[in-house]
Amino acid sequence: MLQYVNVNIDGATVRAPKGTSVLDAAIEYGICIPHLCHVPFLSDIGACRLCIVEHVVNGRSEVTTSCTLNVEEGMVIRANTDKIRRLRRNLAELLVAQAPNSRAIQDIALRCGVKEVRYPFRNEDCVLCGRCVRVCTEIWQARAIGFVGRGKDRHVDFPFGIRPDFCKQCGNCVQICPMTIPPCDGPMKPGEEYLCGKCESQLMIADETPGSCVWCQLGEGFGCGRYVGV
Repeated sequence: MLQYVNVNIDGATVRAPKGTSVLDAAIEYGICIPHLCHVPFLSDIGACRLCIVEHVVNGRSEVTTSCTLNVEEGMVIRANTDKIRRLRRNLAELLVAQAPNSRAIQDIALRCGVKEVRYPFRNEDCVLCGRCVRVCTEIWQARAIGFVGRGKDRHVDFPFGIRPDFCKQCGNCVQICPMTIPPCDGPMKPGEEYLCGKCESQLMIADETPGSCVWCQLGEGFGCGRYVGV
C-alpha cells in the first residue's frame, strides 16, 4: 500500500506517494520546475541542475536539485524564489551558450527567462545530460554506451570507441537526445550562433502566474514530464 506524505511547495500543499521526487510531485500538481535531463521512469542524476529548488529546514534553506530530492512529510520547498530564478536563468544561459543548435535547449532557456547570452557560444553537440546513457542501461539493459573520461574530456561513447555486438541499434539514444531537434531556422553555423527567442509569446500567461505550468509547449521537444501520457 502506498504511503502518502504532505509537502509544501511554494505555499501549496502537495500530497504525493513517499519516495516520489519533489520534481515529479510538482509536475503532477501543475507547478512548473524547468528541467532537461529528467525523463519520467528513468533514474535521475541532476546533471542539468535546472530543476534546483530551495529546501527549507529549520528556517534555513539549501539549494538542491528537485529531481534527486524525495518528498518527506512536512517538507517545505521554494521553487520560484528570486534566488532560484536567478540561478536557474544563469544555468540555462550556460547551456544555450554551450549547445545553441538544440531547439529543446533554446526553449528551456526561454522558459527560464534568458534574454541574452553573455558567454561565448561553443556550438557543442552534447551537454552530458545522460538521457541516452540511462535509456540504454535502464530500459534496454544493453549498456552499449556510457560516460567516458573526466572533466573537459568527459563524453558519451561506446566502450573503446567501438560499437559493441550487444548494442541493439534501437535508436532510442538518438530519439531521447535533446540535440536531435534543430532550431526552427535550421542549424547555426559556428560564429553565427544566437539566442532564438521566437516562442516568447508562449510565456505571456506565465508572467502572470510564475511557477505554474501554463502548458507553454516549450517542453514538448525534450519530453517535459507535464506532457507524459498526453
